[in-house]
Amino acid sequence: MKSVRTSPHIHGPLRTDRAMLFVIIALLPSALWGIWAFGLRALLVLLVSIASALLVEYLLGLVSKEFTLKDYSAAVTGLLVGMNMPPSIPLYIPVIASAFAIAVVKWTFGGLGCNWMNPALAGRVFVFFSFTSQMSAFSLPRWMALDAVSSATPLSAMKTAAAGGAVGNSAQLLQGTIPSTDFALSIASRLGISPYAVDAFFGNVGGCIGEVSALLLLAGGIFLLATKIITWRIPVVYIGSFAILSWMFGGIPYGQGLFNGEILVPVFSGGLMLGAFFMATDWVTTPTTPKGEIIFAVGCGFFTFLIRYFGSLPEGVSLAIIMMNIITPTIDRFVRVKPFGYVKKTKEKEAKA
Repeated sequence: MKSVRTSPHIHGPLRTDRAMLFVIIALLPSALWGIWAFGLRALLVLLVSIASALLVEYLLGLVSKEFTLKDYSAAVTGLLVGMNMPPSIPLYIPVIASAFAIAVVKWTFGGLGCNWMNPALAGRVFVFFSFTSQMSAFSLPRWMALDAVSSATPLSAMKTAAAGGAVGNSAQLLQGTIPSTDFALSIASRLGISPYAVDAFFGNVGGCIGEVSALLLLAGGIFLLATKIITWRIPVVYIGSFAILSWMFGGIPYGQGLFNGEILVPVFSGGLMLGAFFMATDWVTTPTTPKGEIIFAVGCGFFTFLIRYFGSLPEGVSLAIIMMNIITPTIDRFVRVKPFGYVKKTKEKEAKA
């Protein structure tokens, strides 16, 4: 039996299935770009991830007598799991990730609306630490690949350079490690920015299937904002706080000192855009107040920065969001909405009373 809190309740015209369908529509451009960039293998990974999530959801629905496939939440989880996978990943790994996300993270705590962390992120982190080498082998786009697989992404290459004591900006650190397109070199020379930032923005870099094109992820995020599925606070504050910290302290590991850190390459690379717009904004695992959302987003930005620049991993988005998911109940406990009609008593009024 599920408990129901007393009134008042907030009602709205938006249904769960409609919201999830909008999320799928917003993710499709980036997913299709991943398929175009990495070939049919990427499509197979996405289909296996979605099918595994739907199958586990259906089987658990048979046990609990709650059939929730029609709300599209399992499809969204499976799609996000697939988009967080390298295109060359063995197919059993996305199966495990989707099964873990649905069975352990979502259904163990009561199903949709009861999970305490984002299921797709939890599935990704579980298989990342279980199959680290496979999860770290990234393919380059077909029009850039010299070999079948390249393990270097902008973030991993910069992390390796920092570990080796290299000094310089992103263009200097990545030169000779990751190829740049002629288009990126042309744009970068005109704007005075790193060509790797241009390639990462348009999707001409290696990485997971659904995270390589910052432009298409940004377009999907704007669509969710326009349809009011998400609010601006978490993605904008998350990306903004990370960018500020990267500018202020990001140059330290590369011998550049304070206020000399790179901004565009770290913001456009890795899973930041995907995480900020599509996973950090999960309704269930984020604070319920506007002020709480801002605190949550700043925490995501801080932990992402800390892990990327001073941790042992080149990427930190998944772990940062999960850590803030854990802190969300504490944020909601101390950041509360003022009750309707409440008037704060002053000391003078209390003395008169």
